[in-house]
Amino acid sequence: MTAGGTGQAEADRGEQGGIRTALAGLTTRGRSFLAAGVAAVICAFVLGQSDLLRVGVLLAALPLICAAVLYRTRYRVAGSRRLSPSRVPAASEARVHLRVDNVSRLPTGLLMLQDRVPYVLGPRPRFVLDRVEPGGRREVSYRVRSDLRGRYPLGPLQLRLTDPFGLCELTRSFSSYDTLTVIPRVEPLSPVRLSGEAKGYGDGRQRSVALAGEDDVIPRGYRHGDDLRRVHWRSTARYGELMVRREEQPQRSRCTVLLDTRGIAYAGAGPDSAFEWAVSGAASVLVHMLERGFSVRLLTDTGSSVPGEGADGFAGASQETADAAGMMMDTLAVIDHSDGAGLSRAYDVLRGGNEGLLVAFLGDLDEEQAAVVAKMRRRSGGAIAFLLDGAWLRETADVPGPAEPHSESARMLREAGWTAVSVPRGTSLNDLWRQADHDRRDMAAVSGGEAL
Repeated sequence: MTAGGTGQAEADRGEQGGIRTALAGLTTRGRSFLAAGVAAVICAFVLGQSDLLRVGVLLAALPLICAAVLYRTRYRVAGSRRLSPSRVPAASEARVHLRVDNVSRLPTGLLMLQDRVPYVLGPRPRFVLDRVEPGGRREVSYRVRSDLRGRYPLGPLQLRLTDPFGLCELTRSFSSYDTLTVIPRVEPLSPVRLSGEAKGYGDGRQRSVALAGEDDVIPRGYRHGDDLRRVHWRSTARYGELMVRREEQPQRSRCTVLLDTRGIAYAGAGPDSAFEWAVSGAASVLVHMLERGFSVRLLTDTGSSVPGEGADGFAGASQETADAAGMMMDTLAVIDHSDGAGLSRAYDVLRGGNEGLLVAFLGDLDEEQAAVVAKMRRRSGGAIAFLLDGAWLRETADVPGPAEPHSESARMLREAGWTAVSVPRGTSLNDLWRQADHDRRDMAAVSGGEAL
């Protein structure tokens, strides 16, 4: 929950300029009164009717008086906005709270409050506020909802002042606005044991050991509190001071999520499109692996990652886990199709990386790009590929088609050691996640050992 921006609107002469502003605020009723009054005055002079002249003057003067009084009204009103929450998953609702404070010494008249929102969030909210006493406040709220992820500005808040007769209406705008971030939907995943996890942190941790036996252990000087059982006597005799073996350092499990964003690899648009499923799947895996203590990294086909991400990604199971997840969700909220035609940039990034689990969400692959993806497996402790179904990629969101998995691409990836799973349209990611674990176990049984 974040505090929204605060601003002030003042209906006085100094802020909005001359009398043109007041005249421009005349409503249809006010303009009709003015036109009728002018016509009556002209007819009164032509016909010589003094009574008609008085009526015409009254009709013409009434909207002008209302405009002048409304224009000179010195209301000082402060407004604020608060989003709850400021980051919301797609297809979920957020509530926007508006607060108006009368900071002047005069009571206000009838106020109409309007907030500007993008059309994808719903209709523009409008509220009518009765008289607000000096120092008083009014609070209203409305709901917004979007099926499409993205960052949407809310505001500025507009305040409309009207006279009791409805002849004139002036608008004052606040200067501040807020941003609602609609992130991809995250699906909870089952805690299966995937390949590559045994090389991480926890029960399956990997410790750094000497390559040529204990004699190659690099010692360090003795520190107060060190266990005497770790004293390295040979180094102690060599250096003439007490030396101990270094503590074995665990390496945190790493997971890289590769998201294929190539525009040519997907077809269709909307919340039910293949690309949106891939983005939601990447978000689900990132959050799941963070919660399990992995250091996670998001990578796209362009070779780019999340701003602020370290060399090993964001560390999980720490106090910064929620912040890391928020940064990645903010990145995925605005990610869009790239203009690239291949995955070579992502391969260049992975080629120099450390071992770890690689999870890829891939669109349409030809033979060349399938070969590039197959080579990514060499430096990874484990690799899982979710191949979106070819029929889903070629169809629009409203036209179903037969299931045609990437048989050739899947075969090439499996031969390179990948766990390749075809994704039919509308399938739950959690079901595919369990299927990937089942396929990994089958590979392990065939090879006679743990599948990497």
